[in-house]
Amino acid sequence: MSLLRSFLFIPGDSEKKLGKVDGCGADAVILDLEDAVAPANKVLARGMVTDFLKARPREGRSVQLWVRVNPFDTGMTEDDLRAVMAGAPEGIMQPKIDGPDCVARLSALLDECEAEYGITPGSTRILPVATETPLSPFRLGDFATAGLSRLAGLTWGAEDLSAAMGASTNLGPDGKWAFTYQMVRSLTLMAAHASRVPAYETLYVDFRDDTGLRASCRAARAEGWAGRIAIHPAQVAGINESFSPSEEEVAFARRLVDAFAQDGQGGTVGIDGKMFDIPHLKAARRTLEMHEAAGN
Repeated sequence: MSLLRSFLFIPGDSEKKLGKVDGCGADAVILDLEDAVAPANKVLARGMVTDFLKARPREGRSVQLWVRVNPFDTGMTEDDLRAVMAGAPEGIMQPKIDGPDCVARLSALLDECEAEYGITPGSTRILPVATETPLSPFRLGDFATAGLSRLAGLTWGAEDLSAAMGASTNLGPDGKWAFTYQMVRSLTLMAAHASRVPAYETLYVDFRDDTGLRASCRAARAEGWAGRIAIHPAQVAGINESFSPSEEEVAFARRLVDAFAQDGQGGTVGIDGKMFDIPHLKAARRTLEMHEAAGN
């Protein structure tokens, strides 16, 4: 199992920031051709990202390299793909979709690109930002039955959605997500689990607030999120640690799995005066899988 806890955005037109990718510590890096790149630099960024990928063959990478392409309504998506796929990225982040049909359309283009460049068919994954248009939240549940074999997870975003709706803010008076965005976030989480893919939490804006980031990540993991998007290298360690099982969690998971193994066919076991059943066993096994996938 490949454990992806952190996705770090890197502007595709920044030679300085691209030069720091290899030691960033993230599980995956998203080389951005979209929002982080000014319109005048789009073609330049496309070439820089393609060269960067080609210089790092997929088999020898220490970090997964993904690319965020421009959305279909810009007319640049196919040009982005046909360029960067020459460097065989592990995956494509797809922004501003309206639903699974947009992902299917991207997948068809990837079929062509993989054939053109001799890449293993179906090996390039897709991570859609599934909530950036007013229509997209209504179609989140459709991912579960869309048959998208390349789907690597779902993530969400509030900035483009609020802009699309003409909202002056996406926050409530308490500084937390306003109701609309809380709802969209929850629907994304459920849609990901219904689709049997990981759910990735959106970015934490204040990259200087490590304490707040870690608290937010721990809360998200407790809800069922698998990882998070990072906008600054300083956030990577906090995200990786927060979305990895603690030593205490691992130790208890081992106790629980061992207790069920010793019990044989029993559906419940008692530990420290508390009863645990099969859903707890499944969660414990998942904890141990995550621990092993993190290289521990």
